[in-house]
Amino acid sequence: MSDVQKVINKPNVIFILTDDQGYGDMRCHGNQYIRTPNIDKLYNESSHLTDFHVGPTCAPTRSGLLTGHYANSTGVWHTVGGRSLLRQNERTIARFFKEDGYRTGMFGKWHLGDNSPYLPEDRGFDEVISHGGGAIGNTPDYWGNNYTDDTFRQNGEWKPFDGYCTDVWFNQALNFIDNNKEQPFFCYIPTNSPHGPHLVPDKYKEYYYQLAKTNKKAAEFFGYPDSEEMIKFYGMVENIDENIGVLREKLIEWELDKNTILIFMTDNGTGGGVSVDEEQYTTTGYNQSMRGQKGSQYEGGHRVPFFLHWPNGGIDKSQDIDQLTANVDIVPTLLDLCGVIGSSENEFHGESLATLFYNPQSVWEHDERTMVTDSQRLIQPLKWRLSSTMYKKWRLVCGEELYDLETDPEQRNDLAEKHPKIVEKLRIDYEKWWDIVSLRFNEEIPIPLPKKGEKEIVLTSHDWRNISTRKAGITEKEIDDANSIFSQNQIRQGLARSGYWEIEIKESGKYQFDLHRWPKEEKTAIAKGIPGELKTVHEIMDGYGGGNALKIRKAQIQIDEQILTKKIEGNEKEVKFELELPVGRTHLNTSFSNDEGLYMTPYYVYISTIKE
Repeated sequence: MSDVQKVINKPNVIFILTDDQGYGDMRCHGNQYIRTPNIDKLYNESSHLTDFHVGPTCAPTRSGLLTGHYANSTGVWHTVGGRSLLRQNERTIARFFKEDGYRTGMFGKWHLGDNSPYLPEDRGFDEVISHGGGAIGNTPDYWGNNYTDDTFRQNGEWKPFDGYCTDVWFNQALNFIDNNKEQPFFCYIPTNSPHGPHLVPDKYKEYYYQLAKTNKKAAEFFGYPDSEEMIKFYGMVENIDENIGVLREKLIEWELDKNTILIFMTDNGTGGGVSVDEEQYTTTGYNQSMRGQKGSQYEGGHRVPFFLHWPNGGIDKSQDIDQLTANVDIVPTLLDLCGVIGSSENEFHGESLATLFYNPQSVWEHDERTMVTDSQRLIQPLKWRLSSTMYKKWRLVCGEELYDLETDPEQRNDLAEKHPKIVEKLRIDYEKWWDIVSLRFNEEIPIPLPKKGEKEIVLTSHDWRNISTRKAGITEKEIDDANSIFSQNQIRQGLARSGYWEIEIKESGKYQFDLHRWPKEEKTAIAKGIPGELKTVHEIMDGYGGGNALKIRKAQIQIDEQILTKKIEGNEKEVKFELELPVGRTHLNTSFSNDEGLYMTPYYVYISTIKE
């Protein structure tokens, strides 16, 4: 420990959050096939929250984790469609730590907004290196990123980095730690791995391929040779594990290991570690007997691992904490453990777990609370949709099915008829939660246009608002059909879908809007294609391939009563419009079309101010 840290006596914090790695995707939780020696070692030297819950998908988990507020109340209940933007009034844990004198850094996946004021550097992080959108290769990401030797956004500027993405995040985090080890730091490492597409260097997959080819039980476990996705997924986890080992070695070398709170958790249920049947029971892979996977209302969709290691705090031995806990508890817990003062204006929906980490067998004053998680992925949330209302070991699923995990961990026996009083209690508790989270559902979350002298911004189809899909019984396919175009593969396909952007004009004046089918870095005309065959998202590690041409002949823009139209002759890379706009919030509607029935919203709109 440095002399400065001895005086300050504040612990550092390193927070590792992996993406789509489930509860069963590590050997320390009983998986006999995966290799995770460094995660297992951390498990053996940590306290574990064994009944810890998050959102069933990534952006909602992150919003609750970083703010201490229920995801739906922060404006984040989707992963696209303008509802992965964290409301401007929300304060993040990075802001609290920064205001208390910590240096703050983030390296990896943000997924809470790709324009200011929603960027991580706007939300309390001093140093940021991240990809765009919810995954590498999403529309806000740099064009052509494919996990290796990619271009990432460093403090607002796109810069090239060498190596595999997960290695980049950890290496850059180590640089940040090395440069700031003479003062307390908060280092957040939210990897995009092992989220799909499941792309990883061959050396991390080879063991599992050989195992599947030589061991019949292993082949059945992986679902091989019918599918290779679990093998690739495990390779991604093994790469993460290797990086955690290197990180811990460097902490020892720098004498930072004792006074650093090291946290490992994942953001939702497994996204590649199991296959399930129609009722969401596991058919291949390992999920520690839980029903469901990523996106599910059942336990396997939202119960995840959480390990905390802090030798100077006396937390360095394996112990279980079995009380019901959730992502909204983490901000108050870390502020408590580190002696960081939170804002009195920020009342958290979670509770500090500090007492439990020091005395897990104690009677906790919040042991009788009810917690709720759900998966909305809609334009407007629906009551009870894909929800789990949790009280001790009881689970009320979608307001109707009741399970006792004490006797039925796989959630096979619906006890709703046998325990009507429990159902009634949990339905009342859910209604109280709904009253809290639904207060601002109808409020827009606009993206501000640049003021004079500020940089050009780009809006992408990732954040389109779409025609409402608010109806009972909506299917996942119907939701997908109404979703934004969120990946570069979809852009190459030329999928014709439409939406609008919520925008805010902070300063009146003249603005330029450049409508693009392809991003600027592609340098291809709107109506032209890219040579080569189309590739699926699972094939992009050696490049994306081609892109379909579209017979686009007309462009249009509308903001309030202003409507402008231009013809497209065939070789334009963009269509430029100029509009005089007053201060206020409004919608940006744009379109590409032709006389043969094509109608779509441009995937990219670049916006800048015009000097008078």
